[in-house]
Amino acid sequence: MSIEISATQALAEKALNYRAARQDMISSNIANADTPFYKPRDVRFEDALAIEKAKVLNKNNPKLQMAQTNSAHIAFKDEQSSLKAKTFFRDGHMARNDGNSVDIDVETTEMSKNSIMFNALVNAIKKDTGIYRSVIDASSKVS
Repeated sequence: MSIEISATQALAEKALNYRAARQDMISSNIANADTPFYKPRDVRFEDALAIEKAKVLNKNNPKLQMAQTNSAHIAFKDEQSSLKAKTFFRDGHMARNDGNSVDIDVETTEMSKNSIMFNALVNAIKKDTGIYRSVIDASSKVS
């Protein structure tokens, strides 16, 4: 169980989880580079993260509820609450004779980009936590 230090910490933690899931997906693509008829998969989480960001950073903005004037009307379904990262097949690469379309160069490039973003998120969380830790340490020294 983690303690929420700032409003953006939960958002950063979700982003870390999404980045870890993407790393696993890319690793799976590389592992299946020789599997016949394998199509590389990827995960798109930017849309879900943008909605989560809006929720976290706009807590003071009240949400306008939709009125239901008749009980026979279809009830409103909040599509945003069920948003999750979407898995898709990566297109655009020529399939080999065995039907496999994994391009190792593309996969290793995507893995490197994802690793850089993951490490940047980890460093941002450490810095955010460090700021609050230094304030607590400084306040404990004041008598």
